Amino acid sequence: MSERSALQRRIRAWLVLFLACLVLSGLTAFPLVTELHWANALVSHDWLRRVGEGLDRADADYPFLLYGTDWLAFAHLVIAVFFYGVQRDPVRNVWIVEAGMVACAGIIPLALICGQIRGIPFGWTLIDMSFGVFGILPLLALRRLIKRLEALEGADREGCSAKAAPVTP
Repeated sequence: MSERSALQRRIRAWLVLFLACLVLSGLTAFPLVTELHWANALVSHDWLRRVGEGLDRADADYPFLLYGTDWLAFAHLVIAVFFYGVQRDPVRNVWIVEAGMVACAGIIPLALICGQIRGIPFGWTLIDMSFGVFGILPLLALRRLIKRLEALEGADREGCSAKAAPVTP
């Protein structure tokens, strides 16, 4: 197996891992009320119970508020679609990976600022921030591999042009 095909295989593997996590994260935003019922059945925790009660009340009295989480789920799925460009041409579309890295980094200040404003316990804010930390790890690996592929392709082009260049005395 050539180094190029090995790099392409590793790029696809990291991309599939990242996309699976992104899509799963998005899909879990749809059934929040049901998920909180399950979580509260499994774990007795004051914060989870409070969140579950809040979601139950919102679902019963103001279901349109949960429409916001539907859009959150949809956004995850739309972002995943953009990563198809990385599959098609990783070198040319490395910017998509870099934009994803910026988004992951942005989770940290968002969680710290909005978590404080909304009264989220700091431990739960740390959990939210972990999505950015764990999300950026496969993207860092992906970017590093794409840059290696880019260097390899550049070396291949230089080798081809050096072979095709006319020899002058």
